Amino acid sequence: MQMITTTAELAAFCERLSTAEFVTVDTEFMRERTYWPQLCLVQIGGPEEAAAIDSMAEGIDLSPLFTLFDNPTVLKVFHAARQDLEIFLKLMGHLPQPLFDTQVAAMVCGFGEQVAYDTLAARMAKAKIDKSSRFTDWSRRPLSEKQLHYALADVTHLRVVYEKLHDRLTRTGREAWIAEEMAILRDPSIYVVEPEEAWRRLKPRNPSPRQIVILRELAAWREREAQRVNVPRQRILRDEQLLEIAAHAPGNVADLGATRGLGKGFVEGKQGQAVLAAVARALEIPDSELPRRERGPEPLQVPGAVVDLLRVLLRLRCDATGVASRLVAASDELDRLAAGKRDVPCLHGWRAEIFGNDALRLISGELALVLKNDQIRVIDVVAAQPS
Repeated sequence: MQMITTTAELAAFCERLSTAEFVTVDTEFMRERTYWPQLCLVQIGGPEEAAAIDSMAEGIDLSPLFTLFDNPTVLKVFHAARQDLEIFLKLMGHLPQPLFDTQVAAMVCGFGEQVAYDTLAARMAKAKIDKSSRFTDWSRRPLSEKQLHYALADVTHLRVVYEKLHDRLTRTGREAWIAEEMAILRDPSIYVVEPEEAWRRLKPRNPSPRQIVILRELAAWREREAQRVNVPRQRILRDEQLLEIAAHAPGNVADLGATRGLGKGFVEGKQGQAVLAAVARALEIPDSELPRRERGPEPLQVPGAVVDLLRVLLRLRCDATGVASRLVAASDELDRLAAGKRDVPCLHGWRAEIFGNDALRLISGELALVLKNDQIRVIDVVAAQPS
């Protein structure tokens, strides 16, 4: 098992991989006590070797790794890539390119919903993953041989998984399908939290326009403060405290101190003053500049029987093509389709090809579902009509 702890070793390793068709990538990180993920280990698998890169080693420079990640001729293969990509976006300022996610590919190839890596490794590489080190403290040094064995298993078996999934995608002509999904992963905006938009995740109940701007200022301050001191946002202020402050709009230290769970040190310190300043800024906004009260979405008139038919059609098409139904259309999309809405993802790209187009034909009466010999079949009503 190779453990890289110096820049020179890393540069030599990455140079050897610079001509590879693909490399497999995984990370081990800690996030329980920090806002930003603390990268502890990077595992890379090449055609003939794999190594664990100690990103916490004294003096190590990860630039050779980033150069490899920027190499357009080397495909970077991950499993369930989002958290790994968030880390590298923070470190590099951009995402590794090009990308491939075996979890998404497995859903396209019929391995179920969000299939786990150990499941794929067992089914496709005949490997058994020892998960006993899964929740270990990766920031402690030295790492044990058992930890390294577990970490490297995440990229060594992934090579076989990728090759078999790639072969299946090629044989079924679904390379374009996975390309659409990888385009989504390559969008940096999905990994970035804008402080001014942080309030939306709180989902307040029927807030007034004034409460919205107070909550917006408070949530933006909390997000920036959590980033600044690098602690989880809940360590700054809990969600319920943020909502309570927004509802009562305290104007002084005494009012703020009435918030449940806030300590005297917070209330009378710099953070308490920052909270009061955020509330004051929101209160100074003229009524004419307040956001309009957001109207909830109009209730959908959803014919239940139509949804049931769409659900059956989705199941039939996904069973026939071996694609996870959740990846093709979520249940709320079926509701929207049945209610006459057409702004749904399943009507675009490869999803339309295997389900969306037929869903529209079913709704319009051009297709029908019939039960014959205990089997549900799709009938083309238009083709069946006499000319």
